[in-house]
Amino acid sequence: MLEQALMALAGAGGVAVVQAAGTDAWAGLRQAVAQWFGRGDEQLEQAELERLDRTAAELAAAQDDGEANAELARARHDAVWQSRIEDRLGGLSEEERNDAADALRDLLRRHAPSGGVAGGTGGIAVQGDLRIQADRGSVAFGVAHGDVTISGPPTPDPTQG
Repeated sequence: MLEQALMALAGAGGVAVVQAAGTDAWAGLRQAVAQWFGRGDEQLEQAELERLDRTAAELAAAQDDGEANAELARARHDAVWQSRIEDRLGGLSEEERNDAADALRDLLRRHAPSGGVAGGTGGIAVQGDLRIQADRGSVAFGVAHGDVTISGPPTPDPTQG
């Protein structure tokens, strides 16, 4: 299993692919991502270019079908690309993984569209709507570090009625 920092990096890569599709940043990011996956193998790189093109086409088609479909498509493709990046990193030796992670960080710095969301360590990054609600004495939170204790309201003093 990848360490949390590499999983976050893979997540940033997935978000970058989805955010760049259909924008001016697409051509540069598309080529850079394909090269990163291809590792110098032209056939692998071409296969990645085709996958990226399918992603862009599916995102564009979903956008035409309305915002709800577009949001579902963005979430799905974000997860797909994050998983593909995690798999790629997870299949490497430690030294190769470190080199690939550095290359991916550099690629994202150079090609990823700006203006995205980012969560710090232990934070939540959300693009779109987020609703967290507690109901019927429960607790709602995005991230908890440490214990969470739920207790009922204090019992009223009998002299108060």
